[in-house]
Amino acid sequence: MSDDDYSATVLGSHWFSGPPQPADAVPDRVEGSVLRFGPGVTAAMPAPFPLTGPAAPRGPRRGGGLRRYTLAAVVLLAVLTYLGWQRYGPSIGVRDVAVSTDPRGPACDAAADVVAVVRTNGRAGVLTYRWVRSDGTRSAQLTERVPSGQHEARLHLLWTFQGTGTYPARAELQLISPGPRTAAVEFTYRCRP
Repeated sequence: MSDDDYSATVLGSHWFSGPPQPADAVPDRVEGSVLRFGPGVTAAMPAPFPLTGPAAPRGPRRGGGLRRYTLAAVVLLAVLTYLGWQRYGPSIGVRDVAVSTDPRGPACDAAADVVAVVRTNGRAGVLTYRWVRSDGTRSAQLTERVPSGQHEARLHLLWTFQGTGTYPARAELQLISPGPRTAAVEFTYRCRP
């Protein structure tokens, strides 16, 4: 080949396209999209595009769903346990009962406001009670519904006095349920003409 016959384009294309192949050449083996011819061929060239097929569909994961819902199940169980304990747990309990009124007593032809303070454990429930007065009057059984979280119930007795004179009075609260307890207060009605 003379210097005039030299062509960089021909030389470059020779390196890219490889040596000319006979028309009836059969490859020694096929590896992916790389065809190998003859004994001089060495390592395979990487394919110009990925040779992976469609991804196989994933089956259901074992145990993955259980882990995903464990925290939600634990929180739900804790909430249900708390609500059940609030509703069906220990009922209202009475810690203390005290009865009081104005120690001076009511004015002439006025009412004494006798107040019983029942301290509870803060649980929801119903108090059943009655008032007993020293004049022989006894109330029917009364009830007071105490909501959850309230630690004190105030029960009132209005006792009306009329006329002149002096009367030593006693008002007693009889708590029937949740447990029997009593508390009383004494005062004097005074009305001078």
